[in-house]
Amino acid sequence: MAVAASSKEARDRKKLKRYDLHSHTTASDGTNPPAVNVRLAQEAGLYGVAITDHDTVAGLEEAVAEGERIGIDVVPGIEISTVANGRDVHVLGYYIDARDRTFLERLKELRSTRERRNAMILAKLAELGMPVAMEEVEAVALKRPRGDGTVGRPHIAEVLLAKGYVSTIREAFDRFLGNTGAAYVNPPRIRPEDAIDWIREAGGTPVLAHPGLYGDDEMVVRLIEYGLAGIEVRHSDHSPEDEARYAKLAERYGLIATAGSDFHGERGGAVFHGPLGARFTDSDTVERLQQASRHFERSRNRT
Repeated sequence: MAVAASSKEARDRKKLKRYDLHSHTTASDGTNPPAVNVRLAQEAGLYGVAITDHDTVAGLEEAVAEGERIGIDVVPGIEISTVANGRDVHVLGYYIDARDRTFLERLKELRSTRERRNAMILAKLAELGMPVAMEEVEAVALKRPRGDGTVGRPHIAEVLLAKGYVSTIREAFDRFLGNTGAAYVNPPRIRPEDAIDWIREAGGTPVLAHPGLYGDDEMVVRLIEYGLAGIEVRHSDHSPEDEARYAKLAERYGLIATAGSDFHGERGGAVFHGPLGARFTDSDTVERLQQASRHFERSRNRT
């Protein structure tokens, strides 16, 4: 009995190692430099945090260095932008090889697509009687150091708020910039299946981000069957019903069930999506992500 109790205590201690596996920095459209996110993770009582910027790995080096300095485990990640059935679909990748040249070239092209989309959004806003100049958006982004110079919808939302077109960042997305917004546009992008392939080819573990936001569980199942290793079960914008449904789906397909706040920092006095640490998982999940990555890495080396 003593051995069993000791083993249980060890497992319980392990599960106290909390990880938030979804956060953004100034390398893409977050408001904090990577090192600040890592320090916020420490303040939130987390054992580790993933840096998952949109279509870039530019913030990873700074984050890892800060993690090593203060004792926070930084999980290297990315969130790749794709389109399916006319909607944005995001695929998270963990433990990718951030030096893989093919992967980096592919990400560069994705950022070019994002730039075209930004211009199209501003054109729609002008048609709606809310002119916003690209220079104004870039000025907002330049307030904070950036990795690859990525400009995204949160930067546009900040300008809409500053000009009085909306009263909150959430309103900017609900009325204009989100999937059902009046200024929403979706230029041709890669498919989620392509992102899964890219992540695996770079030795990483592909996980579908916030599936509850897509309203298309048939697509979710299709991507699971295509090759996802996990799905983000717990997310700041998921309802309890969403989390229960996707937990069952993960169990049914033997997937890694992840959790993340999708923290972007604070804009207009409000935290975007959720505070860092608002959704978290344990070290068992992180170990499974690492193991899957090693499997994909071995597969890559055999080809």
